[in-house]
Amino acid sequence: MPTLTIFSAPKPFTNPHIATIQRNAIRSWLELGSEVEVILVGEEDGLAEVAAELGVKHLLNVRRNVEGTPLVSSIFDLARQNSTSPLLAYVNADILLLPDFLHSAKQVALAVGDFLVVGQRWDLDVQERLEFSAGWQDQLLRDMKTRARRHVATGSDYFIFPRACFADMPEFAIGRAGWDNWMIYAARRQGWACVDASKAIQIVHQDHDYSHLPGNQPHYKLPETFENIRLAGGRLTIFNLPDANQQLVDGKLLPARCSAARFWREVEIFPLLKLKSYKLGQLFYTIFHPKKAWYYFRQGQR
Repeated sequence: MPTLTIFSAPKPFTNPHIATIQRNAIRSWLELGSEVEVILVGEEDGLAEVAAELGVKHLLNVRRNVEGTPLVSSIFDLARQNSTSPLLAYVNADILLLPDFLHSAKQVALAVGDFLVVGQRWDLDVQERLEFSAGWQDQLLRDMKTRARRHVATGSDYFIFPRACFADMPEFAIGRAGWDNWMIYAARRQGWACVDASKAIQIVHQDHDYSHLPGNQPHYKLPETFENIRLAGGRLTIFNLPDANQQLVDGKLLPARCSAARFWREVEIFPLLKLKSYKLGQLFYTIFHPKKAWYYFRQGQR
């Protein structure tokens, strides 16, 4: 039985560059070895052919919203129903993984019960199919050091968790902003270990444009993003990597690094997480961010 199931809902393979980087990503997952199972979810153009070519499991009949965008909850449910591994990981389909991904997942699982592992990425321009011959990982690490850019610590491009976690999710649209932030919020609200593994897991995001999205717009500008935020419970639930309460460093789970900024952030979100009071959460948000609160109030946004 696999230890970890990596699942994803790739974009259509019609754009040559998107097809290239997605195939690169999936092949890097397969390089993690027999302890990892890979599942691809959806009916996007070219997906069935690539799944057959690479010999990975392909699941159909994902539920979609009125815009035709796959729902995150359905993707997670399908992966859970069609796997047996104790650990699951949703990974965006343009992300290259290295062996530290599986190794770190097992370390966290040995240390704690319910958890969510997230982390920061490196951005790298990749235009060609990668050759997964001997030494490819060393070459990727060299490219990271010389050409890659560290992405800001916002949401996450991967989520590792025990299979019993995240069984109940809002009807988020995949590929739109907001749901990844909700994952961090939900883990904190449930009292799970929310682990920032940025120092332990090195992932590479392969750069791409937004030609696959309506109007060629970045996903955070689309109406479905605003709907995701509404479903999440409003902007108070937009948590980022600095909101993780633990970190994985040198194979050990440690408390998140202390700082004045972190102390006041924990004060701000205390009523939301510990008292489970959205109204008090709104009050504290207004106290800490009066200009933002006034702006969102005028815009009619929560």
